[in-house]
Amino acid sequence: MPEPIYPTELTPTESRRSFLKAGAAAMLLTLTRVGHAEGQPVIAAVRVWPASDYTRVTLESTEALTFKTLSIKNPERLVVDIEGVDLSKALESLADKVGPDDPFIQRLRAGRFKPGVVRLVLDLKTEVKPQVFTIQPVGEYQHRLVIDLYSPSSAETLLGADSKPKDEAAKSARDDKGDKSPTPEKDTRTDTTQAEKPTKRASDDEEVDRRKLAVDRLITIVIDPGHGGEDPGAIGASGTREKDVVLSIAKKLKETLEKQPNVRVVLTRDEDVFIPLAGRVAKARKLNADLFVSVHADAFLRPEARGSSVFALSEKGATSTAAKWLAKKENDADLIGGVKLVNVKDRYLAHTLFDLTQTATINDSLKLGKAVLGELGGINKLHKDSVEQAGFAVLKSPDIPSILVETAFISNPEEERKLQDEDYQYKMAKAISNGIKRYFAKNPPLARTRIA
Repeated sequence: MPEPIYPTELTPTESRRSFLKAGAAAMLLTLTRVGHAEGQPVIAAVRVWPASDYTRVTLESTEALTFKTLSIKNPERLVVDIEGVDLSKALESLADKVGPDDPFIQRLRAGRFKPGVVRLVLDLKTEVKPQVFTIQPVGEYQHRLVIDLYSPSSAETLLGADSKPKDEAAKSARDDKGDKSPTPEKDTRTDTTQAEKPTKRASDDEEVDRRKLAVDRLITIVIDPGHGGEDPGAIGASGTREKDVVLSIAKKLKETLEKQPNVRVVLTRDEDVFIPLAGRVAKARKLNADLFVSVHADAFLRPEARGSSVFALSEKGATSTAAKWLAKKENDADLIGGVKLVNVKDRYLAHTLFDLTQTATINDSLKLGKAVLGELGGINKLHKDSVEQAGFAVLKSPDIPSILVETAFISNPEEERKLQDEDYQYKMAKAISNGIKRYFAKNPPLARTRIA
């Protein structure tokens, strides 16, 4: 049998090696063409968060994305061109993530516009105010491209820009025109200069005298369930997410408080959506709230940490290292949840933090915190037996007594189990409600025309 003929310059072994190299090169070329070349962004995950006030679309990628946007009228559409990427399975799945009940997006399409450019087309149900921006990696998230679609009426408040209540905005307008003598409201609160006696915890069935709460207007209380949407908050050992637990407690707290006469309760969020910290404060101020209560479930590096805590804003600095650490962690929610950073001065800190108005508000916050803490001690161990203070961004309203309640340590397995229990959530809501009622019994709100 004649021997096989090979090119004279290659032996059979060399020929086989050459074939394998060629095959590897072809495979590398194929990978490059579908967008997996080294250094090229790969979109690995996509998420859609529909809510009543805005819808968020998130694209998570291995590298920072470059994009261009275009808004089109008749019909309303938003076009986002993402450069330097190719179509991926994650992008192709976007269309299936938009539900029929999404208030803003009718349909979402992703396709290859031209080599190296993927085009997203969002067919909209109504006019929107879009915000498209990128976020650097933080926590467990990689690079993110965020598309926020706000309703025109909610955009400023949710972003924290429209943070003056209507009556204050009108006052400012009068002052700008030279009218320096607006009629002030009369402060009908009782004298608070005397030291308070220690708060006595009420039993579950003890009711504060309702006649003490009889005022000539509604008492407006804003309850703020922490975290939400892209920001899950702390996560317990069994997977319990803080954002879910505190939303459930906040809804029960609203239900409990609204059993009282002349009480109106508004939640900063009543669904799984992220609201920027400044937007939470802005919403409370726009509603002329009498109180603001932010609800959380703490976490710590050691699982044995346990107990309930209450915090108020600090004028100077944190009252403990732990309070400072917690404030930083909670303030980082904007980084995790995703906010377009703009160069805006914190006018509350710049103009009012150290004036008498803020000082009086913090004093009221401490009284509220003390009343709530006294009630929490009846259903759970207290992590600290006094109200602590730190620079929590969500408590920076200069004219609304505000506290942050850490209901329990979700990082403690025993307390995590309690937080999952609906009966315990009702007990927690009842304790916070009792604390609020005791505070108002001693500190009636300012009198003004009843709001229907």
